[in-house]
Amino acid sequence: MRPWAYQLRVFTAILNLLKRQWRLPVLGGWVIWTGGGSVGELSRPYTYSSALGDNQCVAGTYHVDLDGWKVRWSDGMFQLHGYQRGEVVPTVELLFSHKHPEDRPRCEEIVAQVVKTGGYYCMYHRIIDSHGRTRRVLTSGEAIADDAGKVTALEGVVIDLTSTLQRETEATARDAVAGATSTRSVIDQARGILMGQLNLGSDDAFQVLVSTSSHRNVKLVVVAAELVQLANSPSAGGYLNAAVKAIAHDSRTPVSARRKVG
Repeated sequence: MRPWAYQLRVFTAILNLLKRQWRLPVLGGWVIWTGGGSVGELSRPYTYSSALGDNQCVAGTYHVDLDGWKVRWSDGMFQLHGYQRGEVVPTVELLFSHKHPEDRPRCEEIVAQVVKTGGYYCMYHRIIDSHGRTRRVLTSGEAIADDAGKVTALEGVVIDLTSTLQRETEATARDAVAGATSTRSVIDQARGILMGQLNLGSDDAFQVLVSTSSHRNVKLVVVAAELVQLANSPSAGGYLNAAVKAIAHDSRTPVSARRKVG
């Protein structure tokens, strides 16, 4: 599973739990609350993303009155869709027109369902703003029902995850590169140890590591790290020789090579 996909699953689970308990829109890495009022007041949310730090996160609140389908947006909603307040009149039709064509049908289905049954909803999808830019957003909200159980309104928050996902992906990629570099270094050191201890060439020493990894059913870097750790320990000389002999045996190295161990 891709890192951003896992993060979104965690975001959604936390969001639904906290909304039920405290009626506070929250998702992993983000904390969102309105400036002294409820989501229905459409005040600008204060936002924080652990991936972006002090950089501003774009988010907006909305309220849809089902009696006439009257829509109200906070300033953030206009910003998300590429408008300034006063440029357009927010409507349900306008809202759905900005949904990515591949995401719009499912979003419409979910909204239609909560209008009938009530409850919470949470949708990760794409929107295309008025400038043609694609944003990845998380839309969450609640269908508000009257005392008779009839849904009368929808209200919630839309959070732009584009920059957060990009920053998280970049960080994951950097960590992967650093990890790969470190792994190669450890394996190269272990290969050098075997070359000296078993009098092998570089390719043969690497094959010994690969064969041992397969025989023991452990990762190659684990075999290499154990060997390097012993080699770097001043008091592990005897253990190093024993480890090399074991590796030679497990890798099924030819007898002529094993005789040179120790």
